[in-house]
Amino acid sequence: MLIRACLSLVLLVALPAWAQVEPAASGGSPADAPQMQTPPPVSGEPFPTVTGAEARSNYLNPGLTVESSYYDNLLPDYGAHPISTMGYSIDPSIELDKGTPRLHQMWTYNASFTLYQHANSRSAADQHASFDLRYLLSPHVSISGRDTFEKGSNLFNQPSLTGPISGSATSSPAIDFAPFQDRLSNQATAGLSYQFSPYGMIGASGTTMILHYPNRAQSGGLADSNSRGGSAFYNRQLSSTQYVGATYQYSNEANAIGKTQITTQVSTVNFFYSIYLNHVLNLSISGGPQHYDVALSPLPSSAAWTPAVTGSIAWQGDRTNISASYSRSVAGGGGLFGAFNSNTANASVRWRFARTWTAQSTASYNLRKNVAPLFFSSESGGRSISGTAQLEHPLSERLRASLSYRRLHQSYGGIAAITGDPDSDRVSISISYQFTRPLGR
Repeated sequence: MLIRACLSLVLLVALPAWAQVEPAASGGSPADAPQMQTPPPVSGEPFPTVTGAEARSNYLNPGLTVESSYYDNLLPDYGAHPISTMGYSIDPSIELDKGTPRLHQMWTYNASFTLYQHANSRSAADQHASFDLRYLLSPHVSISGRDTFEKGSNLFNQPSLTGPISGSATSSPAIDFAPFQDRLSNQATAGLSYQFSPYGMIGASGTTMILHYPNRAQSGGLADSNSRGGSAFYNRQLSSTQYVGATYQYSNEANAIGKTQITTQVSTVNFFYSIYLNHVLNLSISGGPQHYDVALSPLPSSAAWTPAVTGSIAWQGDRTNISASYSRSVAGGGGLFGAFNSNTANASVRWRFARTWTAQSTASYNLRKNVAPLFFSSESGGRSISGTAQLEHPLSERLRASLSYRRLHQSYGGIAAITGDPDSDRVSISISYQFTRPLGR
């Protein structure tokens, strides 16, 4: 699956690359003008999760984490009676970040081997791999590609329950259903952007994603998903700090449970405004009309127009990192069976309050309402609320200790695993060893 998604990078047109230098407001020909920024509404890139003092590049970072966790609501054998238990995991990882003035690539792989004290049947190995490439074909033409593969059985093993936060309108909701269900997912993107004048840029993008629940006995109510889509944008620089423009986005997602399938097609036109302040703060807002068409054969399709809106703020200082976003849009279920109007809010704060102490907190709220409730077999909708609090402290140059608490609440009446286990909490302590080696440019 990963190889097939990687090959699709050659065939798709996708995410615009981040700019390499600050924009300029001076005149001149496109060949002489510095490269413009691609603001969050069109970049598709997640906001940074580290403070400015922690940011780095050109490194090789193998590591190993040993973690002990307490779960207060684990479902043994995927039954209806949650139990409290301890979990122990060993997590190897490796990161490679290498960049030149024209090419930047980042490879990431991490695994998590988890054993549960009173639920041996739930013990599993989770894996996550990603590849990110950005290349400047010329000073004003750039291509980029990304592929992400995940084999998971425990949402708490992810870096964040909220997922990455960005200022871009998403084509599908976050996959945060049923925290202890086996799942496979693969998402691939690739793309092109072109700065045709000192103040103007255009670009196109495409993406494909596969989501699969391999064990139907444990994933009642959850749907496999296969989605694809594309977008195009126009980006106009008003000044050295302000951008406006428009985007068009199309997505087609099919959700299936057995032989029953719902197809959701969504077309969205967004107009955006983005401003950069003091080189560390960005404010962005986008919105526009959205048209969706939901089909479940042999029933008549359901189609309508609705407004879509996205807003975001991001701050990256030397000791503090803050990002938050809100979006309202219609999309396929991304694991739920149906099409949903989603209202989503995410926030993340990271604060280095002392030389060797760092605190981080994340929160997420998602309310989903079915836009085609007359389809009797579809999920009616529901809500999810999640949060994380974490404290980090280095023990030596290569050893780091971390204490964290995570909570996930879900309410979806059509998913058996969630009905029997709507609230899940985890408290964990971990020791990480990282051997970071800088690489020459």
